[in-house]
Amino acid sequence: MPTLVIDGHPNPDSLSAAIAAGYARAHGDATLLAIRDLDFDPVLRLGYRGEQALEPDLAAAQRAIERADHVVVVVPVWWGSIPALAKGFFDRAFLPRWAFRYRANGLVEGLLAGRSGRLIVTTDSPLWYLRAVGDTTVRAVRDRTMRFSGIRPVRALRLGPVRGSSDERRRRWLARVERVAAIDRARADRRRADGRRAGGGGDGSADRRAELVEAAGA
Repeated sequence: MPTLVIDGHPNPDSLSAAIAAGYARAHGDATLLAIRDLDFDPVLRLGYRGEQALEPDLAAAQRAIERADHVVVVVPVWWGSIPALAKGFFDRAFLPRWAFRYRANGLVEGLLAGRSGRLIVTTDSPLWYLRAVGDTTVRAVRDRTMRFSGIRPVRALRLGPVRGSSDERRRRWLARVERVAAIDRARADRRRADGRRAGGGGDGSADRRAELVEAAGA
């Protein structure tokens, strides 16, 4: 299962849920994991000072992440952050000694290295506003969760404003997500091929061309 798509919206009828499903379909080699369908306590009740047994669904989610070589997270921007359910999933599943560990010198080692990532956020705010206030959701999930755990590179796609958007605009967003999914699939196939030929070599020129194609779809 090379790609895992994590849907972090509590509502199955949301645009985020449609985006996650559309990405998985267009990618063609992906499994969809909807956090709302998991049975788990989203509260890390002891912090990191004690053990909180993983529920079977969380343990299965960890195994799915371990099997993946590309991890996609789809979440809405709520209060400059993400829904409590998605935050609880990260708190409970991305644990020390599984997602990361501290070295003797105090620096962090991401234990999910070797995986690439994609973050897709939906927002009611104009995209320029996200930049003006610091892009807090993207920084928290992409930088302080996914990259912190060793997932690199992580590319971000921001879609909005959702509030007041027309059906036609939403269709264009979904079409863009499908194009991005196809590009990500091609990147993954190239990485695997390069790894077989040269132990992970390659000059990256194909990825740079894909970046230009993706940007052109903005």
